[in-house]
Amino acid sequence: MYQKLDPILHSQLRLAVISLLISVGEVEFVVIKEKTNATAGNLSVQLDKLANAGYITIRKFFKGKKPKTICKITKKGIQAFEDYVKDLQHYIDVKK
Repeated sequence: MYQKLDPILHSQLRLAVISLLISVGEVEFVVIKEKTNATAGNLSVQLDKLANAGYITIRKFFKGKKPKTICKITKKGIQAFEDYVKDLQHYIDVKK
């Protein structure tokens, strides 16, 4: 039987963000924007969905006069990603 895939992570942009954060832990908004080629508006919406799910934290502050936004993956986000990968692996194993 197929596993239900996490609807939060089953979005191309949200999955890309979580994949990036899995490898680096935390990163600035502008770096995520550059790596994913997302628009600022779309990325903000997707980050909010990840934060509301508890998968990431978002910290906003000023460094001098420049605003900074840092996104960090949470333990829940790491677990969700690992579960998502296991569920995908199940799909592959069923096909064999």
